[in-house]
Amino acid sequence: MAKKILWTDLTVADAKDIRDFYSAVVGWTANPVSMGDYNDFNMIADNPDEPDVGICHARGANADLPPVWMVYLAVDNLQTALAEVTERGGKVLKAPTAGGKYAVIEDPAGAVCALYEST
Repeated sequence: MAKKILWTDLTVADAKDIRDFYSAVVGWTANPVSMGDYNDFNMIADNPDEPDVGICHARGANADLPPVWMVYLAVDNLQTALAEVTERGGKVLKAPTAGGKYAVIEDPAGAVCALYEST
């Protein structure tokens, strides 16, 4: 598997206001994504079949995510990667979720990202 950024999203208290902000500032079009009783949003620059980023409400599984542009980095094995995170001075901020497929980490410099096992 290629080691790359798989996805980027932003989780905030009011995704609708931030959706509107980036639509006006950057020119993205919003495509609602049903989360049951509310919508998060895929933001689209050009091709409606290829969303560019997500803007999400800080609810449910996202309730404790920080309000940062979160990048999701591909890893071959999430458990192995998480062991390396702690061994090398990083922190696991959010334990594996979504069927054990991703976790949120902080590196030793304080930068936050998500690791995602896509195999």
